[in-house]
Amino acid sequence: MLRLAWRRSASKHSRAGPTCVLTAAYSGAYSPQQKSQGDLRCFRQIPHPPSDRSPLLHPRAACYLSPSVFMSMASGSEGPSSTSHKHSNRLAKERSPYLLQHAHNPVDWYPWGKDAFDKAKNEDKPIFLSVGYSTCHWCHVMERESFEDEEIGKILSENFICIKLDREERPDVDKVYMTFVQATSGGGGWPMSVWLTPELRPFIGGTYFPPRDRGGRPGFKTVLTRIIDQWQNNRPALESSGERIIEALKKGTTITANAGQSPPLAPDVANRCFQQLAHSYEEEYGGFRDAPKFPSPVNLMFLMSYWTVNRSTSEGVEALQMALHTLRMMALGGIHDHIAQGFHRYSTDSSWHVPHFEKMLYDQAQLAVAYITASQVSGEQFFAEVAKDVLLYVSRDLSDKSGGFYSAEDADSVPASGGPEKREGAFCVWTASEVRELLPDVVEGTAGNATLADIFMHHYGVKEQGNVAPEQDPHGELQGQNVLIVRYSVELTAARFGITVEKVNELLASARAKMAVVRKSRPRPHLDTKMLASWNGLMLSAYARVGAVLGDKDLVERAVKAGGFLKEHLWDAKQQTILRSCYRGDQMEVQQISPSISGFLDDYAFIICGLLDLYEATLQTEWLQWAEELQLRQDVLFWDDQGGGYFCSDPTDSTVLLQLKEDQDGAEPSANSVSAFNLLRLSHYTGRQEWLQKSQQLLTAFSDRLTTVPIALPEMVRALMAQHYTLKQIVICGQRDAPDTTSLLAAVKSLFLPYKVLMLADGDTESFLCQRLPVLSSMSQLRGVATAYVCQDFTCSLPVTDPQELRRLLLDGTTEHADRMTAE
Repeated sequence: MLRLAWRRSASKHSRAGPTCVLTAAYSGAYSPQQKSQGDLRCFRQIPHPPSDRSPLLHPRAACYLSPSVFMSMASGSEGPSSTSHKHSNRLAKERSPYLLQHAHNPVDWYPWGKDAFDKAKNEDKPIFLSVGYSTCHWCHVMERESFEDEEIGKILSENFICIKLDREERPDVDKVYMTFVQATSGGGGWPMSVWLTPELRPFIGGTYFPPRDRGGRPGFKTVLTRIIDQWQNNRPALESSGERIIEALKKGTTITANAGQSPPLAPDVANRCFQQLAHSYEEEYGGFRDAPKFPSPVNLMFLMSYWTVNRSTSEGVEALQMALHTLRMMALGGIHDHIAQGFHRYSTDSSWHVPHFEKMLYDQAQLAVAYITASQVSGEQFFAEVAKDVLLYVSRDLSDKSGGFYSAEDADSVPASGGPEKREGAFCVWTASEVRELLPDVVEGTAGNATLADIFMHHYGVKEQGNVAPEQDPHGELQGQNVLIVRYSVELTAARFGITVEKVNELLASARAKMAVVRKSRPRPHLDTKMLASWNGLMLSAYARVGAVLGDKDLVERAVKAGGFLKEHLWDAKQQTILRSCYRGDQMEVQQISPSISGFLDDYAFIICGLLDLYEATLQTEWLQWAEELQLRQDVLFWDDQGGGYFCSDPTDSTVLLQLKEDQDGAEPSANSVSAFNLLRLSHYTGRQEWLQKSQQLLTAFSDRLTTVPIALPEMVRALMAQHYTLKQIVICGQRDAPDTTSLLAAVKSLFLPYKVLMLADGDTESFLCQRLPVLSSMSQLRGVATAYVCQDFTCSLPVTDPQELRRLLLDGTTEHADRMTAE
């Protein structure tokens, strides 16, 4: 019933404003007589903000700016400062940018940990848990309105043990209490507000609350007063309801394989996933649903993978068209930053025009991979340029000198014109007068003696009165402003002004460069300099894969630097443990907190995937060796021996009440989806058959989800397809940097081959790969020339030495005149 409720709740998406829900778990928590005493269930439920999940699924909670309600941004502290503060609390000693934003609230905040738990038990007080992240709009709003309020701070500090938690540092804790909020209210979001017993059991939860009663909505002060009253006068009912809800959630969230069960049939599941995506596809601008629209790279990667095995069918052609059209429209839209590169979080409208301006590392990583894949399947340079554009942004604005990557840039900043309030998109938008003043030169040879501004404004849709529709900006923050969006092709712009396409490209590039200089002089948005293992793993994959496809040594070298960063700063070799996060210090040094946070399943899975991609880009086996080491450790820490699949966090942690297995690919792929693929790839690299079996067991555990709602797990469907079609083993015999070897490798890397592993046999019988796969010793070069073998199901093609012949062999998918693969 809980799962059904979550799925139904997704249809309730509204554009009315932020979530403001408060629930006391089960309806049995209170008797009818208690309603007159302030029953918290009577609080009005406010529609929740948009989700980046499929409309078929329960919503993935997020801090979203409502597409029709833009509020002025609050200013959060950027970190330690020499400025004297009226208040300081324990968060001042933390490194998380989000926690530091609350270090000077008049609230007696604790970080999540034993000190807070012990105090709650010793003083027998309920816990108020507030969860968010540093670039979250509504988190800023609630801090400004409530947590900086002296009266509210006094109520909180005197009656609750107050814990502030960065959801990006502790996704395990966040998932538990977000599951509670979603299950009991039908919605969710950040900031998340949950009240717990001293034993950490939730009894009431919600999200954002205004500080005082407003329009029939209970204000935060009212909520606190009523909870205090209920805790004092109705505590047994609260505690028993929390107990019942947790027990129900444990049963409702269990994912397990039944005895004797096998994974579902891949073609059936893939076809159903395609049909569900096609049903939600929006044909005019691409994407999967009307506004708001999210990039959804997992959907796009599935569609392109689906096409590779259905090229000759109408469904396969449609799948490719859906993916390429969506990627093209996103790249032309305002969600793409045409001046400073990279992609914003999501579009508030259906045409990808007006975005929520926040930029997340995980979006950049996945989109870079999606765009380079699109260039492989289409042959269009346009998509490759977008992939490079994304990595240019990350290299410039989200990179630490240590090799790590920062987490995010905020949506809001102080306007260049000044003022105390941050505004949504202030760093990114333009007035027509700004453009005209910056680009005044007349372009010779143009029709009507057009200026550079005329050409730029025509091409990017800049209007004198601004190009943001009033319904996208009800509070007037973007009034008179323009969000750049490509309105015409270069060919049409050239025809409009009577000049060549080459000239238009040159002029637009010059204009963008001049505008980028101006952008740099504006007050920058807040930068979250926290470096997360999982997101760094995603970005490692991006640099490795884009660099490999393009043959760009600088990008591959940046990936190698990222791999080195992960091993130096986020791997505890002594404890054999990935660390969740590290931080940029005041002197630009990398810092770790004490005690450090141990990594979660997604940290291991995403890094392992990144290392496998890095091996295929460099063919340096040190990365394979570390991937094997990490997979062995992941199995020990997270594998469910009884039900199959991996728990999201350490099941021995008693402070985490639910042991969850993430069953949706959303803004990030689920770690189980990535692990299913990792296990399959590693089994081919290492010869470990137990990893092939684990991958099958994992897919079996998720059979129900895969069979009924595969749109929930498009990345796992790709892994299931890889199991079904079996991976091709492409073995290149040759010296790694030799020209003939490089030519064969370039042929392989130019193609999108989602179901393959690539390996180099350089003749060293003592190498990691030869030790794991003795059969490689039997493969050799023909006539001293680099030679390729394509093997599948233990059968290998005859060796080839010509890159074009290898390309044809890989595209045809045949192994004619094949030899049986045997170990010698």
